[in-house]
Amino acid sequence: MTEPTRILLEENEIPTHWYNVVADMPHAPAPSLGADGKPVSPEQMMAIFPTQILEQELSAERWIPIPDEVRETYKIWRPSPLMRAVRLERALGTPAKIFFKNEGVSPAGSHKPNSAVPQAFYNRQAGIKRLATETGAGQWGSSIAFAGQMFGLEVRVYMVKVSYHQKPYRRLMMQTWGAEVFASPSELTQTGRDALAKDPDNQGSLGLAISEAVEEAASRSDTNYTLGSVLNHVLLHQSIIGLEAKKQFDKIGLYPDVVLGPCGGGSSFGGIAFPFLADKAAGDKRAQNLRCVAVEPNSCPTLTKGEYAYDFGDASGFTPMMKMYTLGHDFMPPGIHAGGLRYHGDSPLVSQLYHEGLLEAVAVPQLATFEAGVLFARTEGIIPAPESCHAIRAAIDEAIKCKETGEPKTILFNLTGHGHFDMSSYDRYFSGQLENYDYPADAVAASLAHLPKFG
Repeated sequence: MTEPTRILLEENEIPTHWYNVVADMPHAPAPSLGADGKPVSPEQMMAIFPTQILEQELSAERWIPIPDEVRETYKIWRPSPLMRAVRLERALGTPAKIFFKNEGVSPAGSHKPNSAVPQAFYNRQAGIKRLATETGAGQWGSSIAFAGQMFGLEVRVYMVKVSYHQKPYRRLMMQTWGAEVFASPSELTQTGRDALAKDPDNQGSLGLAISEAVEEAASRSDTNYTLGSVLNHVLLHQSIIGLEAKKQFDKIGLYPDVVLGPCGGGSSFGGIAFPFLADKAAGDKRAQNLRCVAVEPNSCPTLTKGEYAYDFGDASGFTPMMKMYTLGHDFMPPGIHAGGLRYHGDSPLVSQLYHEGLLEAVAVPQLATFEAGVLFARTEGIIPAPESCHAIRAAIDEAIKCKETGEPKTILFNLTGHGHFDMSSYDRYFSGQLENYDYPADAVAASLAHLPKFG
């Protein structure tokens, strides 16, 4: 009997709870600190977040209930399919089985609505009328614009300037769902004006766009801030990816040997990997030799070349300091086309688990990722987002190793989104305009020299 290539779940099999990896970490997460070096209190964070989001951010409970209204909205696209990349396997001549969770089926075309929907829901419950946020490639911005429309909230998005111009259709998606979108740095905030005064041609960064959004949210009582990655509650919401994948593997009697995800801030990687780490923590024999690998770009090598230290989450120091792998909060990444991975830091949870040796990380060059994305499109038919191409590259590399060793491993990666609005990136790849960029070690060192000092 032929094994299925598309493993589906019914609507009633959408998980009823999110998984919180904090409950199974060997050591408690390092606390976020204020400018005085003391732990930040929940009261300090209530200026930009609703109470229930803060409770989730600080929770150590293993299972957090998903509100019924959130699950109903999830049903627009969830459960997402688990797919076996049979044609890719044949093209590679590998004995490995390659599976991917297709998160590109959401209205926004990526995994980001998994957190945008609950964030919008909790903010509406708290009586908030407006949301301010940032976006890199536009996946988060379009997702929160969609979610805001579902729950009757106004949305303003500060989009990293280089992506604002590279990805106009992402911007138009946000506007179609009713959001205001501005290129960051902008003239709307003091942060933006200061950045433009120093460099009128500033192409922007996620850290800078975060500063603009936080500044706006903190200045208005009717406005809260939303974030699409990095923070604990975001990775909690994204755990629905891995939880569904586990149910789908159970249906076919398989279990992955390697779990891969693209990693910028950590939401998509944590979303697919953390539920499998739960099995490892519980002593599940299937997970005994499980490897979970975060895949990042050579040009923004946070985990592989950054420093594990306290740093601000934004460029201006508005946010608390978080213990994470960082390239320095004033790190200015190059304008690579995987805009969602152009962040100076990483999730504190991903960072701590990586620091403690429970996760792996690998950095891959830009041209190799597009090469992998094109091969995937020509075999599986799906044109992947540039961010997703990083996980595809690593999955192909793992499959080639299996060809060399003869090991029939099961490989799972997170296809975080489709690339329909990223075709200008593919155009530049095909015309030879893209190039590899390894961020210079001396530039990383210079940025790390500006890490906050306290105590």
